[in-house]
Amino acid sequence: MERSTQIWIGVVILAALAGGVYFKSKEDQKIGTSQMMSAELPEMKVPEDIDKISITNLDKGEVVLEKKGDTWEITKPIQAPANQAHVKSLVDNMKELKAKDVITMAPSEDQKKEFQFEPNKGLHVVAYKGSDKKLDATFGKSGARGQMAMVEGKTGIFAVGGYASYLYARDVKGWRDAEIFKFDDANVNQFTIDNKNGTLSFTKGEKWAGTAKDKSIVDLDEDRVKDALRTFKSLNAEDFGDGKTSADTGLDSPEGKIAINLKDGAGNYVLKVGKVSTGNSHYAQKENDSTIFVIGQHVADFVLADASKFQKSKDAGAPDAGKPGPAPALTVTPAGGARAY
Repeated sequence: MERSTQIWIGVVILAALAGGVYFKSKEDQKIGTSQMMSAELPEMKVPEDIDKISITNLDKGEVVLEKKGDTWEITKPIQAPANQAHVKSLVDNMKELKAKDVITMAPSEDQKKEFQFEPNKGLHVVAYKGSDKKLDATFGKSGARGQMAMVEGKTGIFAVGGYASYLYARDVKGWRDAEIFKFDDANVNQFTIDNKNGTLSFTKGEKWAGTAKDKSIVDLDEDRVKDALRTFKSLNAEDFGDGKTSADTGLDSPEGKIAINLKDGAGNYVLKVGKVSTGNSHYAQKENDSTIFVIGQHVADFVLADASKFQKSKDAGAPDAGKPGPAPALTVTPAGGARAY
């Protein structure tokens, strides 16, 4: 083999070796960068057994939720039962949180402002198991790259997946258990209403029967009786009257009261209705419960009703014009007398 040919073969081999080294170097660099990025991404999802959550949400202040036994309670800024379904949804969402990208590892003040990490801008969440912090994160702006977040112990801003903002953004009222009553209306066999109009009593046999001041309610409309029970069977408060006095609420001398009894002594449900709170809503309170609720007008109207609320409409089954109608019927009036119509 000629010497010139040997030289060219050597050059080709050297070039191949150099190329291999170059591409290997690039591959190692890529792997190293990937490993570095992976190491920089914080672990965010929390274990299922967390037992305390603090949420500081812009101008809504801090809400602290704590697990007491098997149930969650609000412990700040008030002491009250929490809405268990809302807390469960929050915890389930926190288990799905995942940092998926590094936006910047050394954010400037302008970048913090851009991504809404200024004081009183971000939403701050801290989750605990006992005294151990399982998550301490602030969530800022949401954009095309995901939800922006900063995590305690990391200097960077990260794009996070799995975050459902509405689950964190509730005010104190939104975290409270608003349930007043929960029962099966098919299991009700009797209920009474007491107010300034007297006492209305309803009893279920084969059909519903009703009395007003111990006299039968003529033309009782069973559908209206059932509508009343449907109103109360899954009753939730519109709001709460925390800090209101008896003079404010009128609940020391209520305007009306309803008492609902279930079959076989399965329970009874008593609700007192007081003064108007705002608009047409009223303050209300369960028996043996200090919580002051606010209920809507539709609910209060049943408790403050007279007998006519549960009677068939006057024009129901009215005769055609020109034809004689039936003889007038007697019906109980709110004052307990009788009238013909």
